[in-house]
Amino acid sequence: MNYVKFGNTGLDVSPLCLGTMGFGDPNSGFHEWVLEEADSREVIKKALDLGINFFDTANVYSYGASEEIVGRALNDFAPRDEIVVATKLYSKMKQRPNSGGLSRKAIFYQVEQSLKRLQMDYIDLYIIHRWDYHTPIEETMKALHDLVVSGKVRYIGASAMYAWQFAKAQAVAEKNGWTKFVSMQNHLNLLYREEEREMMPLCADQKIAVTPYSPLAAGRLTRDWGAETKRYLTDKTANQKYDKTMEQDREIVARVAKIADNHQSKRSQIALAWLLQKEQVVAPIIGATKESHLLDALPALDLKLTAEEIAYLEEPYLPHAVVGAE
Repeated sequence: MNYVKFGNTGLDVSPLCLGTMGFGDPNSGFHEWVLEEADSREVIKKALDLGINFFDTANVYSYGASEEIVGRALNDFAPRDEIVVATKLYSKMKQRPNSGGLSRKAIFYQVEQSLKRLQMDYIDLYIIHRWDYHTPIEETMKALHDLVVSGKVRYIGASAMYAWQFAKAQAVAEKNGWTKFVSMQNHLNLLYREEEREMMPLCADQKIAVTPYSPLAAGRLTRDWGAETKRYLTDKTANQKYDKTMEQDREIVARVAKIADNHQSKRSQIALAWLLQKEQVVAPIIGATKESHLLDALPALDLKLTAEEIAYLEEPYLPHAVVGAE
């Protein structure tokens, strides 16, 4: 594994990040298709064996169960100084006051809960999962800065927002001498490219590490359009993201298949290679739930698409409604 610098930092990360939304408790009310602990540990162990040192979770994934599983596995399998652990906060953990959002109170409480579930002394990358329209950004940025100063968090990142919001947060931090975001975890793949309009150029200009989530469009870029899986049938979030645009996206999926045939590679590798050719992209977040998903992803690191192939994949794209930054 050839490690890369994480944006404008000295942090070394693998160019693929293991996303762990698929690990947790199928009975939590979050997602019924997630893997339970025994199967999750096998995937995490395989990722480490392959050289992946970057792991992404969130407090809301199976309402804490994902953090618990990831924490136990990483503590058992990996030296803490060699791995990079990211987790996120924002979403409500229960339907009660102050159980979500980005207030100072919520941030201080949620970081302690995440550390407890992870069984770790610090979080490498603490990410705000969404923009909080009900809390002043000054309050949020100062609280995040204080976590960094306290040593409980090493770096901070953001996810799924408009470019003007990200720029505003960075400006507030710089004005006050507070810690700035070093990463953007945004929604980006061949079926959803709205981030190319403003967020990606902003991240390139500011040397922000981009770690796209849903790089395979919840699997839609990896199989024939009519193929069905348990996740395809039960993942309501993914259905909301992609089902409305299936007619216009069908041609893109077909072109991915054609390029994959030309390269004698898997479709997932073509979709990941398309992302990795963007200079801002440091590490796509792959939500592997099988060891084979990890093995399938690795060749994408060495797969180079030509300018003609990239243009062929991109040509059918039509504007989509914004998803994530709302």
